[in-house]
Amino acid sequence: MTGASGGATVPPTMTGADQLPRSPSAGAELAAFVDHTLLRADARPTEFDRLCDEAREHGFAAVCVPSGHVARCASRLLGTPVRIAAVVGFPLGSSLTSAKVFEAQAAVRDGAREIDMVLQVGSLKARDLSFVERDIRAVVDAVAACAVKVILETAMLDDEEKALGASLAKRAGAAFVKTCTGYGGGRATVEDVRLLRSVVGDACGVKASGGIRDAATARALIDAGATRLGTSSGLALVGGSVSEARY
Repeated sequence: MTGASGGATVPPTMTGADQLPRSPSAGAELAAFVDHTLLRADARPTEFDRLCDEAREHGFAAVCVPSGHVARCASRLLGTPVRIAAVVGFPLGSSLTSAKVFEAQAAVRDGAREIDMVLQVGSLKARDLSFVERDIRAVVDAVAACAVKVILETAMLDDEEKALGASLAKRAGAAFVKTCTGYGGGRATVEDVRLLRSVVGDACGVKASGGIRDAATARALIDAGATRLGTSSGLALVGGSVSEARY
């Protein structure tokens, strides 16, 4: 994996089997489920350095950052197994599909290995399902070697809409469906994770994100079917010290 000047080398897209739940109590460490997240608008460059250092130290699955900070994180994490996930169309999901594609491709060139994109929530609620699927598929196809996680913003949806969004993401080739941005007033719930898992089966991962602050909550979400946890409280989950909220 290299920075912006040299492009990024990315692994093949993960399969459903790669994303099946593995309970921490059965031997997998909780840290291995965590996308260590920093998405605050006022976050300073040195905070991203610290985020990367913490992810490397504790063995988190990935850091999740805005696309503009991917190159810095890629340089910091060069030679480590920690993935870089970049958010795209964040947090509203209402940007042009072409803008989402451009942002995703730029993030991959800078070193992102996963893309967390927000679907077009308004179009889903209006039942313009063909557009929602095209929007997701365009990003999936543009970064074919990367895992794309589709953020549904579950707090804004009823159960039927959540199921529709997850089904469209699966059909469009997404690697994961994800609950929330953390900016829409929502949080990950056991009920939502179970619903999303029932829709995607073993074909996709389920990322629970929003309001995950402690290990008990994290384990409950994993037991419900989550295979990744997006949180700014990763240190609290693994027993480290937490100096500030980062979400």
